Amino acid sequence: MSDKKTLKVKLVRSPNGCKASHRATVAGLGLRRLQSESVLEDTPAVRGMINKISYLVKVL
Repeated sequence: MSDKKTLKVKLVRSPNGCKASHRATVAGLGLRRLQSESVLEDTPAVRGMINKISYLVKVL
């Protein structure tokens, strides 16, 4: 059994007023409203998305 690593991400700032691509990244991570959390697989693509919107999210 391979144990996949995961990341838990929480949206702590509103994406209103941000670039459209940043709002799309928030949606792509499965975050809908403030304080929503999403559990994601730890991949380079997901880490890049988190890095892009690091000022909006918190990694738990």
